[in-house]
Amino acid sequence: VNGQFVSQRDHKTFDIINPSNGEVLASVPAMSAEDTAQCETAATSAYTTWSKTTALERSKILKKIASLMVENMEDLAKIVTLEAGKPLAEARGEIQYALNFMEFYAEEAKRMNGDTIPSPMPGRRMMTIKQPVGPAAFVTPWNFPSAMITRKLGPALAAGCTATIKPAEETPMSALALCVLAKEAGLPDGVLNVVTVNREDVVAVGTQFCHSEHYKKISFTGSTNVGKWLYREGANTMKRVSLENGGNAPFIVFGDADIELALDALMAAKFRNAGQACISANRIYIHDSIYDIFAEKLVERVAGRLKVGDGAAQGTTCGPLINNAAVKKVDGIVQDCISKGAKCLIGGAPHAELNAAGGCFYLPTVLTEVTRDMAPFTEEIFGPVAPLFRFTDEDAVVHEANDSKLGLAAYACTSNVGRTFRMMEGLEAGLVGINEGAISSEVAPFGGFKESGLGREGSPEGLECFTETKYVNININ
Repeated sequence: VNGQFVSQRDHKTFDIINPSNGEVLASVPAMSAEDTAQCETAATSAYTTWSKTTALERSKILKKIASLMVENMEDLAKIVTLEAGKPLAEARGEIQYALNFMEFYAEEAKRMNGDTIPSPMPGRRMMTIKQPVGPAAFVTPWNFPSAMITRKLGPALAAGCTATIKPAEETPMSALALCVLAKEAGLPDGVLNVVTVNREDVVAVGTQFCHSEHYKKISFTGSTNVGKWLYREGANTMKRVSLENGGNAPFIVFGDADIELALDALMAAKFRNAGQACISANRIYIHDSIYDIFAEKLVERVAGRLKVGDGAAQGTTCGPLINNAAVKKVDGIVQDCISKGAKCLIGGAPHAELNAAGGCFYLPTVLTEVTRDMAPFTEEIFGPVAPLFRFTDEDAVVHEANDSKLGLAAYACTSNVGRTFRMMEGLEAGLVGINEGAISSEVAPFGGFKESGLGREGSPEGLECFTETKYVNININ
């Protein structure tokens, strides 16, 4: 807060747990809404000067933060692995992805351009300028505890906004580490603040963010229900909002697809971070003509390539779920499928040995003969479970893929050029991967259709979300 580490006023704390073994990693302040007011004051005060810095000044600081992230990549990755559980190789990849946003928006800061408008009247000059929207509040998730911050923080700082971050209660250490590097990079005190909040106070703090007259922007990544709540609560103060809510991504493999390429794409889209990604493949549709061979080959890949274990251990490729509640939820979805006639070809249960030692692991699972009356059709799995639906007709599968309130990501695998364009245009999602499962990039817009959210992050559009457009008409007579 305002460049200093502070304690909760009553010195209350909560523990951060390693999901691989149940060990306590650290304790952080359990900040209340009253404590959070310090962040609001600091961010509001700092905004008066930070918003007036030049784009070049802001660009240099963003570049310095990115440079420090490179220098400290191994430590940052270890923090991600310890608090989120993901394999160390994946954690390094996340830190690279995270710093890419800082580098990208360091350049975009210098391109926050307005327009000149040809006037329909003589003696008038018409133009627009871009200005920062104001102090912003972020609510970020645990599954990508570093990248989901910088995807918001990069454009906010580039635009001239100050920021207060409420990281997920499971993974606040990555946010605190970024604060240390930002201060070292020369970011002025108060421009970046972090408030660590446990579950019992999260509603009060979220309400304060939404009802505050000083915070002008809310940016959120997380569940659809929480996103809707923030949207409603922020309406009274007309908050600008960016909401990246949940997903229910269809992954369609047509009969003409290159099966090996499709398998590569599916492994990336389904099992990264043990399936705990909002764009993870959730409903996997395989054409009837290749269904059995595809399922067989997928089981071979899951058995041969996914090694379940502590993310810090050598060779681990599939880490734990975030907590025991997640294990219970995933197992409930699997058992629902099995009880209704699906077949489990591999996995299908929590990892008894690792969980007995305090872990939160679920065995990578492949289910076949999954139908729309089973849980995966409507529920986001958020675990290493691949449910295979069978289809025969293109129009029918697109209709079923779109039969969801959510529309974040969608995937299709085909070698037919015409079908490629039909899928690109026909799938109702903000992100579409064709023969590709790793689709996120700092240079591309990220956001969803329907109830999957509002606004875009990444790309030049991400900067627009932190600016206001001001129109100016000058009489030169």
